[in-house]
Amino acid sequence: MKLVTFTDAGGPRVGVLDDTRGFVTDLSVAAPALPRDMGAFIAAGQAALDAARAALATGSGRLPAASVRLLAPIPRPAKNILCVGKNYHEHAKEFHQSGFDASAGKDAIPDVPIIFTKWPNSVTGPGDAIPSANDPTDSVDYEGELTVVMGAVARNVKKADAFRHVYGYTIINDATARTLQHRHKQWFLGKSLDGFCPMGPCIVTADEVPDVTKLQLQTRVNGELRQDAPVSDLIFDIPTLIEEISGLMTLEPGDLIATGTCAGVGIGFNPPKYLKAGDSVSVTIEPIGTLTNPVS
Repeated sequence: MKLVTFTDAGGPRVGVLDDTRGFVTDLSVAAPALPRDMGAFIAAGQAALDAARAALATGSGRLPAASVRLLAPIPRPAKNILCVGKNYHEHAKEFHQSGFDASAGKDAIPDVPIIFTKWPNSVTGPGDAIPSANDPTDSVDYEGELTVVMGAVARNVKKADAFRHVYGYTIINDATARTLQHRHKQWFLGKSLDGFCPMGPCIVTADEVPDVTKLQLQTRVNGELRQDAPVSDLIFDIPTLIEEISGLMTLEPGDLIATGTCAGVGIGFNPPKYLKAGDSVSVTIEPIGTLTNPVS
């Protein structure tokens, strides 16, 4: 299923997107006992998914997709979004050589996962503008990323069991103020500006992705293909990330892990190709879909 948070005159609620036929099933109508909030829906686990699937068969609650506005699937994450830096081989080299890597002088390819976070206030949805004016240094960059949505509670999970704890997948554009990222010698501030975490358009449940390594990540700026890589190119794959993180802290339903970006970001060009007002950024990972955001 493709789970969405959408809104119209009735306010935000959870739905199921059928982008082939162009409608959203409003679960508050089709299955009114289910939570209207995505965080609570995910926490309700398999029972909620089963009830949603049963409701879809009735045809109740269908709305034209064009009549509603999609929000970020998890509009207000309960915690910071966990992110992985330098996790594709070619991007690690690209970033290392860019002059913006505060760890310059060390090896380009990390020995262990580099984990940082993005502030929940940075989250926005499909179609929302990335506010370039929020970056006083005028160095806004894009980073398309496959993002894991956690399901079952995970603590000290081994790689072999990692996918049992994955609820599904979404897309994040890890927008970044590069000069701030470099200036502060860490990545949190330069990546947590308001509006710098577009997410969506949906959460694809894990059962729809039998082999996540077969997915392809592509990012286009104004229609120009900038990033194009298979998820199989990750330095630290998803089971490794879950084992590493859950060995130190408890992951809970609805927690998000943005798995890293591939080569082709703006600072990889000479001179850098920063985003500017009027640009449009689209990140595509099928079967999740395309996350498109203008730049204001």
